[in-house]
Amino acid sequence: MQLDHYISDLLYRYSCVTVPGFGSFLTQFRSARIHNHTFFPPSKAISFNAQLVSNDGLLIKHISGTEGLSYDETAKNVKKIALSWRESLEREEKLLLKNIGLLWLNKEGSIQFQPFTETNYLTDAFGLGSVSSREVTRETLKKEVAALEEKTPILFTPERRARKRSYLKYAAILLLSVSVGTIGYQSLKMEQQKEQLQIQMAEQEAQEELQRTIQQATFFDTTPMNLPSITLKATKKPLYYVVAGAFRVEENAEKKMEELSAKGYTPERLDPTRYGLHQVAFGSYTDAREAINFLNKVKTEAPEAWLLISEN
Repeated sequence: MQLDHYISDLLYRYSCVTVPGFGSFLTQFRSARIHNHTFFPPSKAISFNAQLVSNDGLLIKHISGTEGLSYDETAKNVKKIALSWRESLEREEKLLLKNIGLLWLNKEGSIQFQPFTETNYLTDAFGLGSVSSREVTRETLKKEVAALEEKTPILFTPERRARKRSYLKYAAILLLSVSVGTIGYQSLKMEQQKEQLQIQMAEQEAQEELQRTIQQATFFDTTPMNLPSITLKATKKPLYYVVAGAFRVEENAEKKMEELSAKGYTPERLDPTRYGLHQVAFGSYTDAREAINFLNKVKTEAPEAWLLISEN
């Protein structure tokens, strides 16, 4: 089973694809940008969160429907692959997922992720590729314009000759006409070249202004990173939630609520995240130490649990 192939398919349509027991691949919109005279179209930037490991049913349901397997059988196969991925990382091997990215463990044992940029998962930008332009500096154009101005001839009127021989006068008139016509044509041609260079200078200035504007925008960082526990901006006294799981399918979140209630807990449903995940918590605490103690205790039966700080 090529698990990375199915993950890649889902990244075109969803902003979060979770591999149960391993982690989640997240996408975020990235605006168009210019770098080193190359224009890059809008795209989706990919990141990885090793804390989101709860099964939301999306990946397994997609594989089950595609390969014609049962949900339980598919879940077992995905679990085996996720386990083999973790074992590869623990052996200090790098894990390459086709069209997605490269994963490895750092010295602290945290998973690092470097996304590949060859595949654009933004369907709105389908068919758009990067475009490179030739660098034209204003200094070079100014020198060329100055050189043309120096070469532009000045029209003049020949002096009259004292001789009054008619055939010489007519020959002089004919020669003058030819000279004036030739000089006029050269002058017109050089003026056209000068005008074209000035237009190029204006286009270059507009391009540089566009580049400065785009570089002031904030883009999504694609360098390897560790994602800590989520902390919201504080306006009141914070609440500490011990989260049991995050689910894309709301019915799975309801099942988790019933499961925790049956075990004697008082679970709570949190507002959906910006990725559309429905989070279920064992409970909430106003004291940080009390929440951490409970998290350490519940880790024995729910190792995927984590601490969420919400400053409501």
